Amino acid sequence: MAGLNIDNLVDVTVTLSPLAAAQRNFGILLIVGDSDVINGEQRIREYLSIEEVAADFGTTAPEYDAALLFFSQNPQPRELFIGRWLRTPTAAILQGGILTVSEQLMTNWTPILDGTFSISFDGVNEDITGLDFSLETNLNGVASVIDAALVGGSIIWDGTRFIATSATTGISSTVSFASPEGTGTDISAQLRLTAATSAQIIAGFDAETPLEATVILAQNSGWYAETFAASVTLSNAEYVEVADFIQASSESRIFCITESDTGALDSGYSGDIGSILLPGDYTRVALQYSQTPFAVCSFFGRAATVDFEANNSTITMMYKNEPIVTPELITTTQANTLETKRYNVFVTYSNEEAIIQYGVMSGQAYFDEIHGLDWFKDALQEALFNLLFTSATKIPQTEAGQSQLVTECASVCNRAVSNGLIGPGVWNEDGFGTLSRGDPLTSGYYIFTESINLQPQAIRDTRTAPLIQIAVKLAGAIHKINIAVVANR
Repeated sequence: MAGLNIDNLVDVTVTLSPLAAAQRNFGILLIVGDSDVINGEQRIREYLSIEEVAADFGTTAPEYDAALLFFSQNPQPRELFIGRWLRTPTAAILQGGILTVSEQLMTNWTPILDGTFSISFDGVNEDITGLDFSLETNLNGVASVIDAALVGGSIIWDGTRFIATSATTGISSTVSFASPEGTGTDISAQLRLTAATSAQIIAGFDAETPLEATVILAQNSGWYAETFAASVTLSNAEYVEVADFIQASSESRIFCITESDTGALDSGYSGDIGSILLPGDYTRVALQYSQTPFAVCSFFGRAATVDFEANNSTITMMYKNEPIVTPELITTTQANTLETKRYNVFVTYSNEEAIIQYGVMSGQAYFDEIHGLDWFKDALQEALFNLLFTSATKIPQTEAGQSQLVTECASVCNRAVSNGLIGPGVWNEDGFGTLSRGDPLTSGYYIFTESINLQPQAIRDTRTAPLIQIAVKLAGAIHKINIAVVANR
């Protein structure tokens, strides 16, 4: 018996609060290459191990070589992106749907003596008839029979699906879905090359510059650092174009370059990328001089392991190791030249140890400063956004509301103290609020905001909070030590 609804007496409403926005990952490297593996529409793939990279690229591609250095770091980074640079024009592709295990059985194919289907390449229709698979022993053979009948394109079996490719390249290259031809045994659906069988048409693309590739790949907000590992080395002019874009980007990112030109060791030589970038103060470019191709991937791989949410976790890149990378054997003069040109270098010392030296950006900043402050900026943004987004009621434009904002800022600052990014010290800049030059920052930070009662009405009407000013003292890192010893007999 149903009875009356208990809601009439006890009405309970359950509301699930929205999930807070996730903070950005500052440990993801994007390796950009030109191998014909990732298509022009997909552009980026994610990898969690070198085994996954090898499965896609093999073990001879530049992308694999760069990924090997990245994943060989200790501790090991956890995630990598590889992106496609369309260095040459690409052909239109009809990527068939994935065949099930049962669909791959040759018993489905060998009885066919008169297979037919229609397909169009570059606007020209081809009616394919009389396909005989009776003598074939695998799907590679099936693809070979079809391929021999095609005129304007080709077809392969890649182990999971059939892929048809136009013989032309560029944006004018086209291919259609397969369709029944009208006679014989239709195999268009059996090939999974129809729209109804999960096939996809991938357009042809014109060639692009490294900058154009970077602009497109930047639409994916998941990566933090970019480097190129392609069949050709970028010219210095191309490096500068990408560096300019990364430096000016509203999304905090860095660009990593490996320089193998020995001119970098020569103080009188100005044709290396470090010398070219030096006047521009590129604080978002990290350079490494090395005769090991793509060595900078190991450099960033070490930085990628920093967990900013852990206690005492931030690092300086100085004194770190680069597994697999061959250390450079250079003179003190050459080392000083690399320092002047703002290169990092994995170098051998007289005690037979090899370390990363300098840990700097091309511009006047240390790598760990830029890396850490990028995290700090993102942490502040996400903390304040999530406060507004997840609050069940509004944050009032009152002193109490402003106090909530300041509390969130203080929480992020305390996380930065915990991970070692900021620490106690003396404030050596112009002050604000009650902070003056020369004052000690005992907590490592100081937060100031004007009373909301002093806010001009015109600004209050826009529902904008009063400015919050934060002073933070970077903890820095010790790279060199001076000791004076006096021995008396």
